[in-house]
Amino acid sequence: MNATPANHDVQLGMPALPAPDYPADVRARLEADAKEVIARYPDSRSALLPLLHLVQAEEGHVTRTGIRFCAELLDLTTAEVTAVSTFYSMYRRKAGGDYQVGVCTNTLCAVMGGDAIFEELKEHLGVGNGETTEDGTVTLEHIECNAACDFAPVVMVNWEFFDNQTPGSARQLVDDLRAGRTALPTRGAPLCTFKETARMLAGFPDERPGAVEATGGAGPASLIGLRLARGEGAPGRGADHVIAPRTTADGPTEEPPTGHPTGQAPPGHPSSHDAPHETSASDEQHPAGPSAEEGE
Repeated sequence: MNATPANHDVQLGMPALPAPDYPADVRARLEADAKEVIARYPDSRSALLPLLHLVQAEEGHVTRTGIRFCAELLDLTTAEVTAVSTFYSMYRRKAGGDYQVGVCTNTLCAVMGGDAIFEELKEHLGVGNGETTEDGTVTLEHIECNAACDFAPVVMVNWEFFDNQTPGSARQLVDDLRAGRTALPTRGAPLCTFKETARMLAGFPDERPGAVEATGGAGPASLIGLRLARGEGAPGRGADHVIAPRTTADGPTEEPPTGHPTGQAPPGHPSSHDAPHETSASDEQHPAGPSAEEGE
């Protein structure tokens, strides 16, 4: 039997343990921030998600040192912290660029051109999904949904919206980012770096002048349901096409059977309560009856 010579430098694919600590000044600064975050929660372990954003803001991704830091402050094991940090895609596992460019490739955005945008950017930047350009500026990734379907196809840069994109406009966007030119989101605050964004996600305010006020809401298509629930008219429809609000100042109200404020459905527009239902109970040739015993 051949014995393999002892080699203490061989780690068999596992990282060297324990993870190194932060420099003393960095550790002191992060501890002060972390204590502020932890104080917001009745149970310290509930602060794990924002603390992971905090350490990500320090190095641009969640490192072994960051995992150790979170574990020590929250009295968790590094295995518990690692399990959470690897579960959520918002935490990077490796170094990335200053700008995370996410292209929605979910159904609607894909149909509207998201797939074409993603393929264009991969070829233009020379990177694949989750990879970073050589200059360290842009990390490209596909995202399952940006929750902005009425502006499809949508690209997000550090979680800020760039709506109604085309392959050409998306290409210009990443070129501007790499050249240091200003790229203004369609909605929301001006862009900042990924590390700065991570710090905000940890729960610290955006202190840039005017950034908080520069916000944006959902589009008309997304807000139709809310308007109907409030009893407002549907955009582009007649005044009679309204759904009664479910609540009033006096408390909950009972919605009319037809879902229409007058209790009468508009002519030629039967409600679901009025429409005939094709069921076994209404089928004279195949009436519903008690289940037969087995073998009958």
